[in-house]
Amino acid sequence: MQSTQFDLIPILMQLGLAAGFVILTVFISGKLGPKRSSKKKDVNFECGIESVGNARVPFNVKYFLVAILFVLFDVEVIFMYPWAVNFKALGWEGFAKMGIFIAILVVGLFYEFKKKGLEWD
Repeated sequence: MQSTQFDLIPILMQLGLAAGFVILTVFISGKLGPKRSSKKKDVNFECGIESVGNARVPFNVKYFLVAILFVLFDVEVIFMYPWAVNFKALGWEGFAKMGIFIAILVVGLFYEFKKKGLEWD
């Protein structure tokens, strides 16, 4: 099967519609939204907790490590979707390659458990 430039038209249309929707909603909400400002509204507020102290207090490194590991393993799972869609077409060779891929992920996960990278102590 040969790909042509016309195969990209639906993708470009969807991208254009998504970008247009975002721009339109931001523009409309900026025009129609309230513009009243007060001292109470200008105070920083997040997740139901009022800000106390300096915002530049450093986070624990474990927080960033867990966040990076989450992104790493989350992205690896995304690679499994195309494999699952083409499972029958790939045959045993594709199955073996995905088995190796998953084995490497499991080894990495056990390594993180051994190093206690997911503990919050």
